[in-house]
Amino acid sequence: AQTPVRPRDHSRLLVVHRQTENFHHKHFYDLPSLLKPTDVLVLNNSKTLPARTFGKKSTGGGLEVLFIKKLEQYPLKKIEIWEVLTRPGIKKGHVVSFDKTTMKLTCIENLGYTRKVEVSGFEGSVIEVLHHIGHLPTPHYIHERLKQNSDYQTIYAKAEGSVATPTAGLHFTQSLLYELSNKNIQTIEVTLHVGLGTFLPVKTQNIAEHEMHREWFTLSPEVAKKLNAWKLEGRRIIAVGTTTTRVLESCAVWNEEHQTYLLEPQTGETQSFFYPPYQFKFVDALITNFHLPKSTLLMLISAFCSQNTPFTTFAESLAGKAYTEAIAQNYRFFSFGDAMLIV
Repeated sequence: AQTPVRPRDHSRLLVVHRQTENFHHKHFYDLPSLLKPTDVLVLNNSKTLPARTFGKKSTGGGLEVLFIKKLEQYPLKKIEIWEVLTRPGIKKGHVVSFDKTTMKLTCIENLGYTRKVEVSGFEGSVIEVLHHIGHLPTPHYIHERLKQNSDYQTIYAKAEGSVATPTAGLHFTQSLLYELSNKNIQTIEVTLHVGLGTFLPVKTQNIAEHEMHREWFTLSPEVAKKLNAWKLEGRRIIAVGTTTTRVLESCAVWNEEHQTYLLEPQTGETQSFFYPPYQFKFVDALITNFHLPKSTLLMLISAFCSQNTPFTTFAESLAGKAYTEAIAQNYRFFSFGDAMLIV
């Protein structure tokens, strides 16, 4: 899919029933009729930064710089240390400048896939400059320019810091949220800033050897308390997106008193990587898009679909069968594509 469906909630929705292995074809606007009043939707409210920039090396060559994560800041020196991804790569000591700003960066360490750089010469902060010179970093397979930046933001995005949008949330409209609220379906928010951990492909032959990049998240005490209370009431916890799932599963710990997994509030970074035969501890159902091959996202939903059913190949797994069905029915794939509800 090169562009989003308009209105957003008119995207298609493949409902996958794990117990029966049945599929149903719906639209996203059907969601309120598919959920119960006791259900709880958990959303990732991270907002995507205009983190893609185009600069020039001191040698004169052009390059693309994706600002991934601020590592340190020194306000008195007006310096920030960032992790960036450049295309083509740069070497230690290379200096990059940008049009329309005095900001420049100097490569101080090669981190392998990414670079650690010192950024200086900016007014205010690097993020303020990015809002002036940067572009929203839509995935490489989207060749059309965004008609408007809001197309690549969820309508409930608040906490700025992602370098890719948590796209399962793109299907929600204000009217759909009102309809869910009128059915007494609870919605609550967590934050995970999407970084390379989410979208870098797995290249190791053995997936267990893949090392996830760290992504910053927060689960507040107030949100954890509410979610735990709802979980103990027997309500169904539905994660909107794999990033939300990662927050909840990263914070789920065994509770002796209640003899079940409950959430411990945390703020920090997660490297959690969920793949078969992982057994999910807190999330009961999942809303997600259709993902790229060899991605950690595809592995997470494969684990979620399979539960206790082992499989040897993706094609024979329930997730694989769902993807085969979606392809046969001409569903749209990836960031601006259609969605799945896995129950």
